[in-house]
Amino acid sequence: MKFKEAIKLAEDIIERFKKVEGKPWEAEASMIELSKQVGHLANEIMICEKYYCPGMKRNSIPIKEKIEDELADIFFSVIRIAKHYNIDLEKAHLDQLKEADEFLKKQGA
Repeated sequence: MKFKEAIKLAEDIIERFKKVEGKPWEAEASMIELSKQVGHLANEIMICEKYYCPGMKRNSIPIKEKIEDELADIFFSVIRIAKHYNIDLEKAHLDQLKEADEFLKKQGA
């Protein structure tokens, strides 16, 4: 699946969630959800990198799967925010990569 296709599928799911949830998520709710998901990712990274006590109880889901899941949730939240502001996420990402590439070339890297 290509990037644009994945975005389109996520946008379709967002529309379907609106029907089930009974109301659309505005930017504020989407931002709160994004912050929550980043916190979940941080927790999984802290566990993975052994910053938390070794004896801490955790479920049996492998850490890589938990990190993948949290990254996917973050990506979904970002798509929801981009949709709210009518932003072409693929174009924005490519534009940012081009800027970084040009900067690095000027730095000799």
